[in-house]
Amino acid sequence: MSLLPITLYGDNILRKKVSKVKSIDDKTINLISNMFETMHNAHGIGLAANQVGANKAVFIIDLAGVEEYENFKPIVFINPFINKYSEDKCIIEEGCLSIPDIRSEVERPSEIEITYLDTNFKEQKFQADKLLARVIQHEYDHLRGIYFTDLLPQTDQKRLKKSLTKIKNRKIETDYPVTQDLDYQLK
Repeated sequence: MSLLPITLYGDNILRKKVSKVKSIDDKTINLISNMFETMHNAHGIGLAANQVGANKAVFIIDLAGVEEYENFKPIVFINPFINKYSEDKCIIEEGCLSIPDIRSEVERPSEIEITYLDTNFKEQKFQADKLLARVIQHEYDHLRGIYFTDLLPQTDQKRLKKSLTKIKNRKIETDYPVTQDLDYQLK
């Protein structure tokens, strides 16, 4: 396993819609393993493939480091699709490894139903609520080219503009490796 650099706000791959995974091969399994190592190194709880420069419809979640989720088993979501969103909404603070040091309150549906393929390429489906629903929606948005900051009111987006420009221009420091090229993509 190896650490991969994390793409930052403004990197082109983060605005592109990703490609579906057609089959599980050694390259995809290696990517997933490296994503887990990269996410844990950065102290994250979720990571989408395009956040490490891979144009694949894959994201991972591991909440085991969060209080009340100590027994959580990591999940790999391949070609995910959120089938249902609850009408009930909740507001929770979010952050993102691709947008270091910025956190903001984001309103999202409190429950979702998701269908995805696991690493055996078997279809899975379940309902999620609370933090798990939140993280799934955040990572799913990454695969569709959406940042959590896009969901904020215009006034908050304007307030964050200078900080986001600093991130895009790499005028920040992180405790984890990041890309140095706006066009970075894994080959």
